[in-house]
Amino acid sequence: MDGWLARVNDVDDNFYNETKIRVRYAETDRMGVVYYGNFFTWFEVGRVEFLRDIGFRYREVEEVDDCHIVVVEAQCRYRSPARYDDELLIRTRLKHFRGPVVRFGYEIVRADNGAEVADGETTHLVCDRQMKVRPLPPKLADPLRERLPK
Repeated sequence: MDGWLARVNDVDDNFYNETKIRVRYAETDRMGVVYYGNFFTWFEVGRVEFLRDIGFRYREVEEVDDCHIVVVEAQCRYRSPARYDDELLIRTRLKHFRGPVVRFGYEIVRADNGAEVADGETTHLVCDRQMKVRPLPPKLADPLRERLPK
Protein backbone atom coordinates (compact mmCIF):
# COMPACT_ATOMS: atom_id res chain seq x y z
CA MET A 1 0.00 0.00 0.00
CA ASP A 2 1.30 3.44 -0.78
CA GLY A 3 2.16 5.37 2.34
CA TRP A 4 2.28 2.26 4.51
CA LEU A 5 5.54 0.91 5.86
CA ALA A 6 5.90 -2.65 7.03
CA ARG A 7 8.89 -3.86 8.99
CA VAL A 8 9.49 -7.26 10.50
CA ASN A 9 11.09 -7.58 13.89
CA ASP A 10 12.37 -10.66 15.65
CA VAL A 11 13.19 -9.63 19.20
CA ASP A 12 13.82 -12.38 21.74
CA ASP A 13 12.29 -14.94 19.34
CA ASN A 14 8.98 -13.06 19.42
CA PHE A 15 8.30 -12.37 15.74
CA TYR A 16 6.10 -9.39 14.95
CA ASN A 17 5.26 -7.15 12.04
CA GLU A 18 5.26 -3.39 12.41
CA THR A 19 3.21 -1.30 9.97
CA LYS A 20 3.23 2.51 9.99
CA ILE A 21 0.06 4.45 9.26
CA ARG A 22 -0.93 8.10 9.38
CA VAL A 23 -4.40 8.96 10.69
CA ARG A 24 -6.57 10.39 7.94
CA TYR A 25 -9.16 13.08 8.58
CA ALA A 26 -11.93 10.69 7.49
CA GLU A 27 -10.95 8.34 10.34
CA THR A 28 -11.78 10.88 13.04
CA ASP A 29 -15.09 11.70 14.69
CA ARG A 30 -16.66 15.09 15.40
CA MET A 31 -14.35 15.54 18.41
CA GLY A 32 -11.27 15.07 16.23
CA VAL A 33 -10.44 11.70 17.78
CA VAL A 34 -10.09 8.47 15.79
CA TYR A 35 -13.46 6.74 15.62
CA TYR A 36 -13.26 3.53 17.66
CA GLY A 37 -14.26 1.19 14.81
CA ASN A 38 -11.22 2.19 12.77
CA PHE A 39 -8.95 0.31 15.15
CA PHE A 40 -10.41 -2.97 13.89
CA THR A 41 -9.63 -1.93 10.31
CA TRP A 42 -6.06 -1.18 11.41
CA PHE A 43 -5.86 -4.60 13.09
CA GLU A 44 -6.77 -6.10 9.70
CA VAL A 45 -4.06 -4.04 8.00
CA GLY A 46 -1.52 -5.32 10.52
CA ARG A 47 -2.70 -8.92 10.17
CA VAL A 48 -2.57 -8.90 6.37
CA GLU A 49 0.96 -7.41 6.43
CA PHE A 50 2.05 -9.98 9.05
CA LEU A 51 0.80 -12.80 6.81
CA ARG A 52 2.38 -11.24 3.72
CA ASP A 53 5.74 -11.04 5.51
CA ILE A 54 5.72 -14.77 6.18
CA GLY A 55 4.79 -15.67 2.60
CA PHE A 56 0.97 -15.64 2.63
CA ARG A 57 -0.79 -13.91 -0.21
CA TYR A 58 -4.26 -13.76 1.27
CA ARG A 59 -6.05 -13.60 -2.08
CA GLU A 60 -4.16 -16.70 -3.25
CA VAL A 61 -4.89 -18.52 0.02
CA GLU A 62 -8.62 -17.91 -0.55
CA GLU A 63 -8.73 -18.61 -4.29
CA VAL A 64 -6.24 -21.48 -4.65
CA ASP A 65 -6.29 -23.18 -1.25
CA ASP A 66 -9.95 -22.47 -0.35
CA CYS A 67 -8.88 -21.23 3.10
CA HIS A 68 -10.72 -18.30 4.62
CA ILE A 69 -9.50 -16.94 7.94
CA VAL A 70 -12.78 -15.79 9.48
CA VAL A 71 -12.92 -13.43 12.47
CA VAL A 72 -14.99 -15.01 15.26
CA GLU A 73 -14.00 -12.68 18.11
CA ALA A 74 -12.43 -9.23 18.31
CA GLN A 75 -11.57 -6.97 21.20
CA CYS A 76 -9.83 -3.63 21.59
CA ARG A 77 -8.72 -1.66 24.66
CA TYR A 78 -8.31 2.06 24.09
CA ARG A 79 -5.44 3.60 26.06
CA SER A 80 -5.10 7.15 24.71
CA PRO A 81 -6.69 9.12 21.86
CA ALA A 82 -5.21 9.32 18.38
CA ARG A 83 -5.97 12.33 16.21
CA TYR A 84 -5.78 13.48 12.60
CA ASP A 85 -2.25 13.31 11.11
CA ASP A 86 -0.77 11.28 14.00
CA GLU A 87 1.72 8.65 12.86
CA LEU A 88 1.04 5.30 14.46
CA LEU A 89 2.69 1.88 14.41
CA ILE A 90 0.59 -1.27 14.31
CA ARG A 91 2.52 -4.16 15.89
CA THR A 92 1.02 -7.54 15.06
CA ARG A 93 1.99 -10.86 16.66
CA LEU A 94 0.76 -14.41 16.41
CA LYS A 95 -0.48 -15.37 19.87
CA HIS A 96 -2.00 -18.81 19.28
CA PHE A 97 -2.31 -21.33 16.49
CA ARG A 98 -3.75 -24.80 16.85
CA GLY A 99 -5.80 -26.69 14.30
CA PRO A 100 -8.31 -24.29 12.74
CA VAL A 101 -7.93 -21.61 15.44
CA VAL A 102 -5.61 -18.64 14.95
CA ARG A 103 -5.27 -15.70 17.37
CA PHE A 104 -3.42 -12.47 16.69
CA GLY A 105 -2.43 -9.75 19.14
CA TYR A 106 -2.07 -6.09 18.26
CA GLU A 107 -0.51 -3.05 19.82
CA ILE A 108 -0.95 0.42 18.34
CA VAL A 109 1.60 2.96 19.52
CA ARG A 110 2.66 6.49 18.58
CA ALA A 111 5.50 6.43 16.09
CA ASP A 112 7.29 9.39 17.68
CA ASN A 113 7.46 8.22 21.30
CA GLY A 114 6.09 4.66 21.54
CA ALA A 115 3.18 5.69 23.80
CA GLU A 116 0.42 3.11 23.71
CA VAL A 117 -2.78 4.11 21.94
CA ALA A 118 -4.65 0.77 21.88
CA ASP A 119 -4.17 -2.97 22.05
CA GLY A 120 -6.34 -5.91 21.19
CA GLU A 121 -6.78 -9.40 19.82
CA THR A 122 -8.69 -11.16 17.09
CA THR A 123 -9.53 -14.85 17.04
CA HIS A 124 -10.13 -16.61 13.73
CA LEU A 125 -11.38 -19.94 12.44
CA VAL A 126 -10.09 -21.37 9.19
CA CYS A 127 -13.01 -22.32 6.92
CA ASP A 128 -13.66 -23.26 3.31
CA ARG A 129 -16.03 -21.40 0.96
CA GLN A 130 -19.02 -23.20 2.47
CA MET A 131 -17.95 -22.00 5.96
CA LYS A 132 -17.01 -25.54 6.99
CA VAL A 133 -14.17 -25.48 9.53
CA ARG A 134 -10.94 -26.96 8.20
CA PRO A 135 -7.25 -26.94 9.12
CA LEU A 136 -4.71 -24.92 7.18
CA PRO A 137 -2.69 -27.04 4.75
CA PRO A 138 0.92 -27.67 5.90
CA LYS A 139 2.39 -25.21 3.37
CA LEU A 140 0.44 -22.48 5.21
CA ALA A 141 0.45 -23.90 8.74
CA ASP A 142 4.21 -24.48 9.02
CA PRO A 143 5.23 -20.80 8.61
CA LEU A 144 2.67 -19.85 11.27
CA ARG A 145 3.95 -22.48 13.72
CA GLU A 146 7.45 -21.07 13.29
CA ARG A 147 6.17 -17.65 14.47
CA LEU A 148 4.52 -18.85 17.68
CA PRO A 149 5.94 -17.22 20.80
CA LYS A 150 8.64 -19.35 22.41
